[in-house]
Amino acid sequence: MAEDGWKFPKGELMKGKKGLVMGVANDKSIAWGIASQLAAQGADMAFSYMGESLLRRVGPLAESIGVKHLIECDVTDDASMDAAFAKLKEIYGEIDFVIHSVAFANKNELQGSFVENTTREGFLLAMNVSAFSFVDVSRRAAELMPNGGSLVTLSYLGSERVIPNYNTMGVAKAALEASTRYIARDLGPKKIRVNAISAGAMRTLSLAGISGGRSLHAKSGQFSLLKEETSMEGVAGAALWLASDLGLSTTGEVVHVDAGFHVVGLPEDVEI
Repeated sequence: MAEDGWKFPKGELMKGKKGLVMGVANDKSIAWGIASQLAAQGADMAFSYMGESLLRRVGPLAESIGVKHLIECDVTDDASMDAAFAKLKEIYGEIDFVIHSVAFANKNELQGSFVENTTREGFLLAMNVSAFSFVDVSRRAAELMPNGGSLVTLSYLGSERVIPNYNTMGVAKAALEASTRYIARDLGPKKIRVNAISAGAMRTLSLAGISGGRSLHAKSGQFSLLKEETSMEGVAGAALWLASDLGLSTTGEVVHVDAGFHVVGLPEDVEI
């Protein structure tokens, strides 16, 4: 059982599989939930991190599930990316999967008017970190996947529909999802599957950075078809499916794991 109560039965679906998990920030982050699930199924993985303060948080988490390799990586810096993937190659030689859970937008742009609050600098930063980083990671990871593999990134419904205050991040996530399809096209002949998980609103640092994030989380559970919040078990389970051999023949997809919230037009308690 993971630290926060997530139940991940042990198994061998990922036995012999090696890879990289990017984006573990604390014990509430989606990347951590996914890593815990993969570890329970026998995966051998490294974590990436950026900066000493994050290392202090990520280190104990990694140790708790047997992750021995922590690799510093700044996705906005080519030299840092070169060094990170050189280190990954040194450790494993070849890898089977990458979990990409990396995104950022300036907090002051995640509120109010998208038109009025979005700056050129902020827009480009969000696109660089949240969308281009997956393109760059995929290109580098593909060189370490001579026998095929799986790349999984994390998205959100704000890529498809207007979500209050999501603003620049919604546009970046739309670019991320489009990138997923084009990467899948390019890497398909190499037997590398490329997919995205569109997870529902969850209690993460990312959600806390959005104005009204707590209300969004509560309403998402209330209006979803299952009348429940998105569970970490569900998101981690989808990642396990896509990263493991269970996901063979699935590529170029954006899989919604949000208790059915994405299909709702109007909630039932709205008078029409």
